[in-house]
Amino acid sequence: MSNISAELAKKSLEDFAGIIEKHLLAILPDSSGMEEQVVDAMRYALLAGGKRLRPFLVMQSAGLFEVEIEAARRVAIAIECIHTYSLIHDDLPAMDDDDMRRGKPSVHKQFDEATAILAGDALLTTAFEILAHKNTHKDANVRCELVAALAKAAGAIGMVGGQMIDLKAENQSLQLEQIRRMQQMKTGALIVFSCEAGAILAKVTDERHEALVGYAGDIGLAFQIVDDLLDVESNSEDIGKTAGKDAQAGKATLVSLMGVSEAKRAAEALIEDAVSQLELFDEKADVLRSLANFVLHRAH
Repeated sequence: MSNISAELAKKSLEDFAGIIEKHLLAILPDSSGMEEQVVDAMRYALLAGGKRLRPFLVMQSAGLFEVEIEAARRVAIAIECIHTYSLIHDDLPAMDDDDMRRGKPSVHKQFDEATAILAGDALLTTAFEILAHKNTHKDANVRCELVAALAKAAGAIGMVGGQMIDLKAENQSLQLEQIRRMQQMKTGALIVFSCEAGAILAKVTDERHEALVGYAGDIGLAFQIVDDLLDVESNSEDIGKTAGKDAQAGKATLVSLMGVSEAKRAAEALIEDAVSQLELFDEKADVLRSLANFVLHRAH
């Protein structure tokens, strides 16, 4: 296990969250016509708080290769748009049916279901508009690679596919590997993209790229295990969403299959493996090492 405290990543995340919000606001279209409500809903969702973990990972991975900050920031904003869209849709009554997100009313409760669907759609498409713009990278091939990688991570064999498995898995008995695969798709795929984005921007295709993918896969699965543990052990006020919903819905998780103690040990092993993936990098990766510990010990 890394001996770098989680406090380094916690402080860095807090500082980053305050900085990134003004850039998130800047990508929203100006609108005063009849479509204004959907832009208001996009703004409401984007500024609802959160750890900003995925865009933070983009910036940190890009920093390993000294990628231009503006290029990395644009990819970071794109991934946050995708993540926010997924949360809006995840909360809908037809999906996980949650009235609260990040301690506030879900978008469909603050506005209405139709507006929530459209706001999610708009954030999804905005992400690809950002990646395709020439300001993201001067090399069109790099922009295309970013678009393709994010589309794959967010689509039917990534996040969306994982969500489908999650919905179909209610009140079913899944095996360990089935649950692991579901969580790697639903949560892990976007985290993997976030980490490899820096290597894509820098045109790095060697073992450093693979190391970042390995690191991200480990922390992504650990993140989901901790999320499931929080659902079992925490209350709604602490985690900012309705606690205990997995058990009520009969959802299969690694925690329900392995038990709390074994799941905690599994998360710890994954974090240890994640940190070992960073041996190729110097002290520039210390924040990523710290972040691994933060993922393990987070309280929400």
